[in-house]
Amino acid sequence: MFISHSILSQSAKAIFIDSDINIDGIADEPSWTKAEFSSNFWQYFPVDSIKANEQTKFKVLYDEENLYVLIISDFGDDDYVVSSLKRDWSSINNDSMTLVLDTFNDATNAFIFGISAEGIRREGLISNGGNGIGSGRGFSFSWDVKWEGEINKEENILKAEFKIPFASLRYDDKSIKWRVNIYKTDVGKNKRSTWARIPRNLSVAGLAFMGDLYFEKPLGKSKTPVFLIPYGSGTQGNNFDEKKTVSFFDVGIDSKLSLGSGLTLDLTLNPDFSQVEVDDQIINLSRFEVRLPEKRQFFLQNSDLFSSFGNSYSAQPFFSRRIGVAKDLDGNTIQNRIIAGARLSGKINKNLRLGLLNMVTDSDPKNKISSNHNTVLAVQQKLFSRSFLGAFFLNREKIGEDEFTNDQEDFNRVLGLDYNLQSKDSKWVGKIWYHKSYESNNDKNNFSNGVWLRYNSRKNNLFLSSRQISDEFSSDLGFIRRTGIKSYFIKYGHRLWIDSKKIRSIELSQQLSFVDTPNMSNLITDRNYETQGQISFTNQSRFEITYNRRYTFLLDDFDPVGGENSIPLPADRGFFYNDFEMQYSSNYTKNYYFNFKTTLGQFYSGNRVSFNTEFTYRIQPKFSISVKIRYDDIYFPSTYTYGKLLLIGPKLEYTFNKKLFWNTFIQYSSRSEILSVNSRLQWRFAPLSDFYLVYNDNYFTYDNLIPRVRSLTFKLTYWLNI
Repeated sequence: MFISHSILSQSAKAIFIDSDINIDGIADEPSWTKAEFSSNFWQYFPVDSIKANEQTKFKVLYDEENLYVLIISDFGDDDYVVSSLKRDWSSINNDSMTLVLDTFNDATNAFIFGISAEGIRREGLISNGGNGIGSGRGFSFSWDVKWEGEINKEENILKAEFKIPFASLRYDDKSIKWRVNIYKTDVGKNKRSTWARIPRNLSVAGLAFMGDLYFEKPLGKSKTPVFLIPYGSGTQGNNFDEKKTVSFFDVGIDSKLSLGSGLTLDLTLNPDFSQVEVDDQIINLSRFEVRLPEKRQFFLQNSDLFSSFGNSYSAQPFFSRRIGVAKDLDGNTIQNRIIAGARLSGKINKNLRLGLLNMVTDSDPKNKISSNHNTVLAVQQKLFSRSFLGAFFLNREKIGEDEFTNDQEDFNRVLGLDYNLQSKDSKWVGKIWYHKSYESNNDKNNFSNGVWLRYNSRKNNLFLSSRQISDEFSSDLGFIRRTGIKSYFIKYGHRLWIDSKKIRSIELSQQLSFVDTPNMSNLITDRNYETQGQISFTNQSRFEITYNRRYTFLLDDFDPVGGENSIPLPADRGFFYNDFEMQYSSNYTKNYYFNFKTTLGQFYSGNRVSFNTEFTYRIQPKFSISVKIRYDDIYFPSTYTYGKLLLIGPKLEYTFNKKLFWNTFIQYSSRSEILSVNSRLQWRFAPLSDFYLVYNDNYFTYDNLIPRVRSLTFKLTYWLNI
């Protein structure tokens, strides 16, 4: 069923007041009587063709400094599901209400404010219309601002009050209308509903379908506060491998300055990321580097402006994890200290976004690493209803002279242009790009280009992509999986909506991909034909079965096992091999849920049996334990090479209350023969102000347990409003 914008159109009115609202979830102030309720919520899941059985209603007030929102929702019972007391929770397993604000009416970027049934808040940013490709899909919950929200429980009713300072938002101060939506998650009944009706094949927080919020008068310019976030941190530990003690204390500061209603200037001096969660260890059986997610908050905020160019899987010109990370003389990844940095980002006007980032990294003569400027300039101009044209300039440039780098390594620059397509109804999404790199010793055959297009209707899903990365293309600040290739990808899926008591939908898909090398007579190095069937159940569990028929031609020797006595697979040889994959994900709204995936079949010239599973158990809302296990059994009869690879990672989380959180992550990898422990205690003693205590312990496991590195770190941050 096609859902038109005219049918979906909803509107609400925000009433101006001149009296304060006490945010307690009770809403007994006389001012609330001045506004009318807006209602008529539509069900989004499991079906999207009916009005919600348990309705939600809301009203909006505002004064010179704040936006006030009252949301009242009927949940039918008081058996609320809340998975955690930690901020920035996921809406899929928390009874909650979420407000989405498109303050520039561009259907591309928006703010999210949500509250759970236990009064736990979250805030985030939406980019690319909420319809991006890959991890995150245009959502980021790393953004932090001060706002108030409280919940009040009245029998089967949740009543929530929001107070959002205009200074925390960016908007057109001349506008009298914002686009808005509210969605509700009822985990126990396995239902979601929205104010603006959204097709269920699209994201519940997508920006194509929203209602209108009209203000009685223009908001005017917001105040431009200055936020200062100083920190102090210290570490005491031992490096047993190098037989030395590690002890230091450091201080630094971040600051935020609002420049008008659309731009924000962020400054950092001597930033420290010791409190950041550790990366998950992985078993990489591919021939290429794996892209690990960025977890440092400074780089995550407004990251879509800088990191949305190219293709995140294989040809991303800017990847922020390259900043502050380097290689030592033995090729090991080490930290490269960031001295200072600045970021200017936001809206110039309704249709134009600007991002400018510069980070200065320190020199490391011991490892022959130069000090560098790492600069990104990005602009996005909106075109048509929701599309936009983006341009960027990257510059990694050495500072000063040193004795360990030559003139050919002085700089690396990349210039690029991207066109991002989004249709008004989000059925068509795509991108086309062209990037070119520049180095002091290279000015030829150094480009990257590509195109992808996705069509997503209720029943059909089509995805096409092509990209080319030349031999000499290079981006020191990017993630370039490999060069000298052309790749092609096509996938078609047909979805059947069943809408029975047990089955929600069935989808069958076919895909074909291959990679060739233009400079080697278009030699095909990779080809894969995939057939997949997927059943999505009404209780939100899912089953998939996949058949892969693969071909790989090795240009270099390759050892996927990595054992001490393993023999690499030879170069200049092609391999045909087939495998089956089966995956089942249980209902993640339950207190106990799991995900299980197995791969059986051929692997190059041998055989492979793999199991990858994760179990989670939680005692809501305070405690959860999860265990990730991966096991790979690989055997190559031709060389008698075999490998039994094991990765295990238990994680424990405990939220004592709304302000005190503890988690411990233990990881063991048989390939690296390292056991690591990361335990982190976080105390949010004031709004957006935290004390962290982090314990790290690492052991070699090849000969019992041999201590490697052990440390105890504290970090104190405090958010000041000036």
